[in-house]
This record gives sequence, C-alpha cells and structure tokens, in this order.
Amino acid sequence: MSSLVWIVLAVLAVALVVVGVVLARRQRTTSLAPRSSIDYAPGVGDDDSIPRDTPRQAIDEIVVSDALTVVPEPLTQTQAPDQEVAILGFEIPDPAVGRMHRLRARLARSNNAIGKGLLGLLGRDNLDAGTWDEIEETLLAADLGVTPTRELMEKLRTAVQVEGHPTQERLIELLRSSLLELVNPNLDRSLNTKIEGRPAVVLVVGVNGTGKTTTTGKLARLLIADDQTVLLGAADTFRAAAAEQLQTWGDRVGAPVVRGPEGGDPAAVAFDAVSTAMAAELDTAVIDTAGRLHTKTGLMDELGKVKRVIEKQSPVDEVLLVLDATTGQNGLVQARVFAEVVDVTGVVLTKLDGTARGGIVIAVQRELGVPVKLVGLGEGPDDLAPFDAVEFVEAIIHG
Repeated sequence: MSSLVWIVLAVLAVALVVVGVVLARRQRTTSLAPRSSIDYAPGVGDDDSIPRDTPRQAIDEIVVSDALTVVPEPLTQTQAPDQEVAILGFEIPDPAVGRMHRLRARLARSNNAIGKGLLGLLGRDNLDAGTWDEIEETLLAADLGVTPTRELMEKLRTAVQVEGHPTQERLIELLRSSLLELVNPNLDRSLNTKIEGRPAVVLVVGVNGTGKTTTTGKLARLLIADDQTVLLGAADTFRAAAAEQLQTWGDRVGAPVVRGPEGGDPAAVAFDAVSTAMAAELDTAVIDTAGRLHTKTGLMDELGKVKRVIEKQSPVDEVLLVLDATTGQNGLVQARVFAEVVDVTGVVLTKLDGTARGGIVIAVQRELGVPVKLVGLGEGPDDLAPFDAVEFVEAIIHG
C-alpha cells in the first residue's frame, strides 16, 4: 500500500512540474514588460526606434532547416479577422491612401520646399547672370543632378525670354510642369506583390545605416493595410538584435517571422522564409538583408548569393534599394553598385521629410533607370508611403 502512495505522489509531482513549465512559458510570451536581455533599439542610422513595450503574442515555433519560424496561432473557423485583432491585440496599420499628402505639411513646417527658393529668385525684377547662377546653385543643392539641372534651367530661360517677365502664377505653372516631366509620372511605381499561385518575394537591400530593417517592418504594415498576408525573413544575421527588431515589427501586426542563429548563413534564412511562405500560402515574403558597404566586394557577392539561393525555388519579384535622401549624390554611387549585383527594381527613399534635397528622386531615377516606389516621410510606424509624382511635385513647390 505504501508503494502505491509513493507512485501517486510521484505522478502528482510530475504533473505539477509540467503545469509550472506551461504557466512559465505563457508568462514569458504574454507579459507586457520588455525582455531585459534584448536590445530593441535599431542600429546606427536607422530612421525609427523600436517600441520597447510591445507585447509578445502567443506563438508556435517551427524549425525549418537552420531557421526558426515564428507563426501566429491560426484563426478558428468561427473566428473572423477583426475578432483576431481584438483578441491578440494586433495593430491595424493606416491605409496607404493619403500618406503621401503628409509630405506637404511637413515640408511646409520645415520651410525647405525647393519651389520657395526658386520662385523668390525668378520673381526678381532683374534676372541677371548672378540670379541665374543662384537658381542653378539652388537646383544643384537640391540634389537634382547636373543634367536635369541644365534641362530645367534651359526651360526657365526660354520661358523668360519668350514671355518677358512671367507672372507668379505662370512661374508656378512652369515649374510644376517642368519638374513633373523630370520626375516622370508615367513610370510604373506599383509594387509587384500580387502574384497568382505563389507568394511574391521582396528583397530589401542597401548600405549600413539607411534604415533597412525599419523600412522592412514599415513595408509589412503597408502591405497588411492593403489586405495582404505577409511573412518577414530576418536575413540580417550579423547585426546584433536585428532579428529581434524585425520580430517586434512582425508581432505588432501579426506577421510571422523566419529567423536564424546570429552569424548564420543569410541565404539559408532567406530560402527558408520563402519556402515557409509558400507552404502557408501567404501573399508576400519580405526579406530583410544585412547592411553592407558598396565597396566591400565580398559582402556584395554574398548579397548576390542570397538572391540566387532564393531563385532556386521562386523568382524574386521586387528588389528594393533603400537610400537615405539626406546623403544626396553620394547615394548614387551606392545605387550603381547594388543595381549591378542584384538587379534593383525600385528605390525606397528614407528621411525625405524635412530636407531640401527632394531632387534626389529625379537624380536616382535617371541614374538607375528604375522608379522611386516608396518614400519615408517620418519616424512613425505608418510613415512609409507609395510615391506619387504629382503629390511630390506639389510638395516641393509649395511645401
């Protein structure tokens, strides 16, 4: 009889241990307090900070080869998407429509619109050689580039010679039409993220400090606002806390994240991210890559490898090059090298708000032959906007 008692006590003890482990895991995944062992701050140069109080959602951890896949719990048949948001606390991103309009208000506050300086110069009673030199300097300082500056100068000079002394309204209209032609509103700026029968694959690349991880997180929010299902791939395996930073962005909107060990093979993580998105029949896989200097041949070769490995199972539909608008013409040198290695399909310009260097949009499009597709308008989580040529020209003329 005593042996039976001991057996019962042992079973109870094991049961209590199991219950304790389960409760401890739930405590760790649902606690609102940040985990002290992790640095959520972005790397040097990132254009946003990661919210440190973001709650971790309850997750299933699935090991795919060397990568760790984090997937939110699926909906039940009776559970609607809006119920999921309410239960799990996912954020609902702002709609993409109207985001670009914010740029005008921010440029107006910064008093950095290109048009303000040009109109002031063109409105002078005497447009002598010195004034035309100032106009040229204004355009070059706005990072318009040498060739576009010459083209715009020629149009302005011709108009003044033909019309004598144009009115302010005529000058505004002339600037608007000339700049719009240079920006080229006819370029296809849509994101190729709706592919029939498989997930679209988006590769995010760029040099150190341009805010790629932050941009990747914001892009996920933009796509989710467009009712797409998104998976994030943390292929930046070298920067400390890069994967955790991306995980936090994913947790906020319910996007699963595929990640690997620190210092692991980024190509393996990218491959697993795409295969996981395919298996889950998601709409889009967005792959964040490590920042690399364009002068480092080995790192650039590695980026090419990441793309080739992905293409063993799926085409790469978008390669988005993230450039810092404040770096101006220096960014064009970086852009050339990246375009040679991974065939860039579009540009994301971060930190475009509050800068007089809006002409970089024209310069980078001329240099690469690809459109600016997205622009960063601030530090908020939904301050990434699809680029609109007309709205942009209005912003840099009027602010």
